[in-house]
Amino acid sequence: MKMPVALLLLLALCNAIKIHGEESNGLCDVNLTLRSRPHSVSILEFGAVGDGKTLNTIAFQNAIFYLKSFADKGGAQLYVPPGRWLTGSFNLTSHLTLFLEKGAVILGSQDPSHWDIVEPLPSYGPGTELPGKRYRSLVNGYMLRDVVITGDNGTIDGQGSVWWEWFTSHSLNYSCPHLVEFVSSESILVSNITFLNAPAYNMHPVYCSHVHIHHITVYAPPGSPYTVGIVPDSSDNVCIEDCSISMGHDAIALKSGWDEYGLAYGRPTANVHIRRVQLQSFSGSSLAFGSQMSGGISDVQVQQLHLYDSLTGIEFRTTKGRGGYIKEIAISDVNMLNIKTAFGANGHFGSHPDDKFDPDALPLVAKITIQNIIGTNISMAGNFTGIEESPFTSICLSNVSLSINSASSSPWQCSYVSGFSESVFPEPCSELNNPDASSSCFSFLKPNGRAAVL
Repeated sequence: MKMPVALLLLLALCNAIKIHGEESNGLCDVNLTLRSRPHSVSILEFGAVGDGKTLNTIAFQNAIFYLKSFADKGGAQLYVPPGRWLTGSFNLTSHLTLFLEKGAVILGSQDPSHWDIVEPLPSYGPGTELPGKRYRSLVNGYMLRDVVITGDNGTIDGQGSVWWEWFTSHSLNYSCPHLVEFVSSESILVSNITFLNAPAYNMHPVYCSHVHIHHITVYAPPGSPYTVGIVPDSSDNVCIEDCSISMGHDAIALKSGWDEYGLAYGRPTANVHIRRVQLQSFSGSSLAFGSQMSGGISDVQVQQLHLYDSLTGIEFRTTKGRGGYIKEIAISDVNMLNIKTAFGANGHFGSHPDDKFDPDALPLVAKITIQNIIGTNISMAGNFTGIEESPFTSICLSNVSLSINSASSSPWQCSYVSGFSESVFPEPCSELNNPDASSSCFSFLKPNGRAAVL
């Protein structure tokens, strides 16, 4: 079935990425110039049927194989019209736009045989949930450049309920798949899409550079185990803005590999800018750092968050054996509502992939600034539990006002942590009241977005 010429011409104006200009206040201020795709086809032309029952994996694979031939001719677009398009996992190609029209829903098959099996990621050693191979994500990109996933608020629905049941009953054969994963890719744009019911992660850029995610909605129900919204993982130059994310576990989680495998791979997550997002987490954190952070996490700027109905608002996680670092983090202008613990830093979080980890590989957690925070109906202000052999240092809080909903005489708990606080209510623990530590507080200088210790 051919689309009208007028529609093809309209859709060919869809976005391709071209980045230029200088940073101003952060990575998200980089100027993105839109470039047209000169070629466009509909998934209908490859025999796809949008009835929610017919399996369309072959149609997606054939369409993308055909569009690959246009990579050196300005790229191409795959148009997905309204309908319910059932599919197993499929791979994208470089210089491609996947455009989901309003009313278009890509459905992940609930038959695990329709999901490819692949090797675990090298920075995670034997695997995450289970040792050995893992299910490939529904939509994949490997070593790609210039890829756009966008639309008129179309939907990618992982139909994850069966995966959650298999996870909780310990009947999975391999680790759960994600919805969208890019590996070793660059210049990725994801926008104007709704993600629903991922088996595990929704958006997972790993070993990637220059990733821009904006105006997406992500949802999984409260009881969904280990569902996470966006996971920048050993990736750099990442912008996440203007998104709404509500998850069973973490909403946004920054990672960079697991124990000795992450240390050996040695790729940090760095230069990340997050702003104007609404985050909700039922059993985890609205915004999490780690606990798999062995490659390092640094140079992260977070602004203008609304965190609500979550177990933890902002949490830094690690443990002995991780090595690596979480440092040079600046978080500002956050509104919290109905949060059990506003801030957390846990040096005894998470497990190990195997018994080969080095218990003397101690992580560094330092130079973290949190400022301009308002919290309402908060159960506990903060729980900072560092590591005796490697205390958390230069934790700086300023202009923080939290309305505590309990009569607890200890809204803060601190051990093996040090830092500075100013204009913080309720009064933080003495470990965070060292005026000599103010000189080491971390911040981002304007207007060029470059970081510095003040």
